Amino acid sequence: MNIHSIKGMRDILPAETRLWQFIESAARDIFEKFGYREIRTPILEETSLFQKGIGEGTDIVNKEMYTFVDRGKRSLTMRPEGTAPIARSYLENNLAQDGFVSLYYMGPMFRSERPQKGRSRQFHQIGIEAIGSSSPYVDTSAIQMMVYLFRRLNLKDFKIKLCSLGCADDKQKLAAELRKYLSPEKNRLCDDCKVRLEKNILRTLDCKVDSCRALLRNSPKARDFLCNSCRSHYSTVKKMLGEMGTGYVEDVNMVRGLDYYTNTVFEVTHPGLGAQDAIAAGGRYDDLIKDFGGKAAGAFGFAIGVERLLMAISAEGNLVVPDNKTDVYIATTSENVRLEALKASTMLIEEGICCEMNFEERSLKSQMRQAGKKNVLFTVIFGDEELKRNEVVLRDMRTGEQANIKLDELAQKIKGGI
Repeated sequence: MNIHSIKGMRDILPAETRLWQFIESAARDIFEKFGYREIRTPILEETSLFQKGIGEGTDIVNKEMYTFVDRGKRSLTMRPEGTAPIARSYLENNLAQDGFVSLYYMGPMFRSERPQKGRSRQFHQIGIEAIGSSSPYVDTSAIQMMVYLFRRLNLKDFKIKLCSLGCADDKQKLAAELRKYLSPEKNRLCDDCKVRLEKNILRTLDCKVDSCRALLRNSPKARDFLCNSCRSHYSTVKKMLGEMGTGYVEDVNMVRGLDYYTNTVFEVTHPGLGAQDAIAAGGRYDDLIKDFGGKAAGAFGFAIGVERLLMAISAEGNLVVPDNKTDVYIATTSENVRLEALKASTMLIEEGICCEMNFEERSLKSQMRQAGKKNVLFTVIFGDEELKRNEVVLRDMRTGEQANIKLDELAQKIKGGI
């Protein structure tokens, strides 16, 4: 029987996880410094959460969600994104009592897309949600925080695309004018956009089909329908980003793939990814908490696609991640000394020394060869005769020098040489 992983869902092997851990650690450090705290939501949620939150007319809900009926005859969905579950948790756990709430998350998401470069069926996101304020300073601070993370990862060639969709009323006005513009051209639209024309007209702006993109080039733009309040909000965000030295370009056709967005939206792209070039995206969603039955609360968030971020980092080749090195390898010459060697390895680890040990019946030569492959700093050899004198052999793998030392001096000698 041949057992394989599911198509579009891959193993992340030890050779890769060091880089993943480095990115996650950098994100945690920066987010925590900005006052964000980690939240972890379940992978499974009720399907209605995403239908209501993301939108019935979106590709995610219509085509991409992993949805099934469980034994209790409930329709459940593996989370395709992180914002709706966090909004649900915010309400269910009454986080509003804390006032402004700033949260971050990291973990797997699931979408049933055709697997290709940078797009997996199980993918991973690192993201933030700031709930409880409609201030443009929140938008700016969050985008700036993301930029700090990219700089920490030595990423340079990314581009921030910015737009404003306006409030719900502004979006309705845009939708009405867009329908007037596209209805006479319905036969020129792709099959998906013909459906969007009736069900969710703004989704046409996000179409990737060349013929639709050409038709939409001269379509009504969101910027033309912004009310005074939304126009002022967007102007403030742009001004502050400029004054903070964060470059951006305006993309008047940006709508994002989720219906809950209002006002500021943005996307980060990188030339090293090819056609699917987005590594991060987000925006404001001031109506979502109210739509879920809560008290109106301004909110802003973003998500970074970890796999795509890794591709961008690889394309630039500027990030050097420190090796997760082993300090000491413990070799044994017989079964008789193995228990004492195990005790010693535990003692060294408790002293903060990274240590590995041989557990098999192998020749000393083979063990030394293994120590060389691991590029350790020291090898400690437990021999029968030496142990009778309460001694071990300590070899410096960098110089080849070795000496007999007392077992109770082992940790001190190794620390002195690291």
